[in-house]
Amino acid sequence: MDGKLDYRWHLRKVMADRGMFSTTDIIPPLADRGITLSTSQVYRLVVERPERLSLKILMALLDILDCTMDDLIEPIAAAGTVKKPRKAAAGGSGTPEEGLGGLRPKRARIRGVDLP
Repeated sequence: MDGKLDYRWHLRKVMADRGMFSTTDIIPPLADRGITLSTSQVYRLVVERPERLSLKILMALLDILDCTMDDLIEPIAAAGTVKKPRKAAAGGSGTPEEGLGGLRPKRARIRGVDLP
């Protein structure tokens, strides 16, 4: 893969596959492994995609959920890195189906208000 990489975070799906449907279900197993997180931290970890993640937390999640990193993290191509074919400029040889064509709105003209 050339270009920028991104990833998808599948913790919520993996937890659901293991019968853990509430975000707080992961708190006691993490505490058993010496990791204490607040409920809001756990919620963000499960629901959102983490930008920074402690390796200790990652290893604890892999142990708790009995999964691999490939199950939790899916590498994907970053949005916007796929090159799209260039279209003709406005008024070019492109067909009306390409782009907006005749659907462009007319420019509004603002005039002064005449007061009596």
